[in-house]
Amino acid sequence: MDATILPGPGLKARPPRARTEGERHSIQSVDRALFLLETIAEAGGEATLTDLSVRTGLNISTCHHLLATLIQRGFAAKVPGRRLYALGARILYLGHACLQVDLPRRAQPYLETVNAATGETVHLASLQGDNVVTVARREARHAVRVDSGRIGKVDAPHATSLGKAIMAWLPEDEMKRLVAHGMKRYTPNTITEFPALIEDLRHVRRNGYSMDREEILPGVICIGAAIRDQAGTVIGAISASTPTMRATDEHLALMRNEIVAASRALSAQFGAPATQTTTDQAQAAAS
Repeated sequence: MDATILPGPGLKARPPRARTEGERHSIQSVDRALFLLETIAEAGGEATLTDLSVRTGLNISTCHHLLATLIQRGFAAKVPGRRLYALGARILYLGHACLQVDLPRRAQPYLETVNAATGETVHLASLQGDNVVTVARREARHAVRVDSGRIGKVDAPHATSLGKAIMAWLPEDEMKRLVAHGMKRYTPNTITEFPALIEDLRHVRRNGYSMDREEILPGVICIGAAIRDQAGTVIGAISASTPTMRATDEHLALMRNEIVAASRALSAQFGAPATQTTTDQAQAAAS
C-alpha cells in the first residue's frame, strides 16, 4: 500500500512507500504490521490510534486489529491511563538478540588493533541477562602468555576487569544480581565483600576503565573498559591481559590507552553519545 508517513518529533517525512516487485508478492498484513511498528518508532515511540491511521494511510479499524495482534505478541503495548500505543518489550528482546550477533562482528577490527598494539590477549564480553559472557578473544602474540579464560559465561565478574567494567555502570540491584551466587575468593587480592566491590566500582566510574590486579589469577593483570549503545547503556566490555613480568608502568599505560580508545570507538559504532564519557566523569566526581 502506498502511503506517506508524516514527520515524527524531530524527523523529516519519508517519501511515499513505493512497492517493489518483491513486495508485490509479500503478505500484506505482515507488511502493514511492520509498517505500523516503524511508524510508532518514528513518532517518538508512542502515538494515538488516530495519529497512526493518518501517518500510515490505513483506516482506523485496520490499525486497531493489527495493533491488537502486535500487543498479543508483545511487539506493541498500550500506555496505561492514556490513549497511546507504544513499542513493546519484545522489540527490545529482538534487538538484544541481534546485538549478540552484531557485537563480535563489529568488534573484530578493534580486538585486532589492541592485540597488535599491545601483543597481549584481548577479550570481548557482552551482558546477557544476569550474566557477563565472553564472546570473542584474541591470543597474545608473545611466547609467554596468560591463560585468561575461555569463551562463555564469566563465573567471577567481581574478580575480572570485564565484569567490573560492565557492573560499574549498572544500578546497584543489577550489580547484586550479577554476583548473586557469591563472591568467591580466587587469590589474596580478590574482593569478596559487596561494600568493597562498590568502592572499587566507584573508581572504575571515575577513571573510565577497570583493573583486575591478580584478583582471579596470580601473576595476571587485566584492564577493561565498557562498550555502550545509542542510549548510553552498557552492553559489553573489552579487556587486555598481561603477565606481571611484562606489567611495567609503560606497558600498562599502553594497554589502558588502547583499551579505552577501542571501547570508545566501538561504542560509537553502536551510536553511543560522543559526550557520554564527559558526562560519566562528571557524575562520578559528584558521587
